Amino acid sequence: MTDYRLDPPTAVYIHIPFCSNKCHYCDFTSYVVQGQPVDEYLDALEREMERTVSLLVPPRVETIFVGGGTPTVLTPPQMERFLRMTRDYFPDRAEDLEFTMEANPGTTDPDKLAVMKAGGVNRVSFGVQSFDNGLLSGIGRIHQTDDVYRSLEYAKQAGFRNLTIDLMFGLPGQTLHMLEDTLDKALALSLQHYSIYGLKVEENTLFHSLYMKNQLLLPEEETEAEMFRIIMRRLEQEGFRQYEISNFAKPGFESRHNSMYWRNRAYYGLGAGAHGYTNRERHMNLKGIRPYIEACKTGLPRLSTDPVTREEAMEDFMMVGLRLLEGVRSRDFIQQFGTSIEEAFGPVLEKLIGDKLLDKTAEGYKLPQQAVMYGNVVFGAFIGHLTV
Repeated sequence: MTDYRLDPPTAVYIHIPFCSNKCHYCDFTSYVVQGQPVDEYLDALEREMERTVSLLVPPRVETIFVGGGTPTVLTPPQMERFLRMTRDYFPDRAEDLEFTMEANPGTTDPDKLAVMKAGGVNRVSFGVQSFDNGLLSGIGRIHQTDDVYRSLEYAKQAGFRNLTIDLMFGLPGQTLHMLEDTLDKALALSLQHYSIYGLKVEENTLFHSLYMKNQLLLPEEETEAEMFRIIMRRLEQEGFRQYEISNFAKPGFESRHNSMYWRNRAYYGLGAGAHGYTNRERHMNLKGIRPYIEACKTGLPRLSTDPVTREEAMEDFMMVGLRLLEGVRSRDFIQQFGTSIEEAFGPVLEKLIGDKLLDKTAEGYKLPQQAVMYGNVVFGAFIGHLTV
């Protein structure tokens, strides 16, 4: 049996690859906006949308996520155009559609936020990273903490009631005291959602170059682990549920779009460097702005398209699904693959449970609290160990 069920995508990811500057840790597809052909890019993006929905007509869309780069570097007229064409090609929307747009502090003003609100955006994710101005400068961010407060206030005044910020820990020069101070200031904002990630030194970044020269002074491994323990404890004390390893939400404000990924659901991926998962295939688009624009003149701007076998999809289901603290559901696995988790991964499950790295639940399997720190060990155990 080589087939498996993959429902049509009800999630849409759209990439706007422009930003005001390139951060020292960033390996995303992003380019400093000055001098870039932004309007030509929007022309190309519209052509990709048109071809995509003609080949795979979207059902009712449940979530849209606009990432980058920094989508909010678009001018208000460009933003209005972008949101209008998004509605033109994805018009059938759930009444409770979650429409998220990433933003950087200092790139949103009342006029732009009004355009976003009128265009259907109802959730804004601000890349804050830290409330320490020295750390922000050290990682290449050009905003300061005053910009955070101002941008959030503008968003609230514009009527946004679902706001989230990204924070980072394990930064060069960051101490436990600095982290506690950032958490104090972040939690005082009384937002609905926080995403908090440990720094990863990725190739093709300034930080990687410094790391290879032994010039990147990162916290000790145990200090970084203690930072994560502090984060989990503080957020729980404030009434936030850690629903995914790096994400914390008040009840009802979990990211429904990202949960599509963690549930291994299909999704459209549009824009330069975007990834998509439809029709049992994963694709990645061309990353360069000009190559992307040129490719969209004649067809879809694919860099690669790879079929996903039933076996690979099973492994993906477990690896991404166990990032959710509620875990994976047996009925979802059976529905998608026609076999049980136990039949597919029996020996792996037994070993992980024996090592206290996995719990059996009434609905399936999940990480026990003490194993959240070691998630990557658990996820990797499912690669290459299928028994069906």
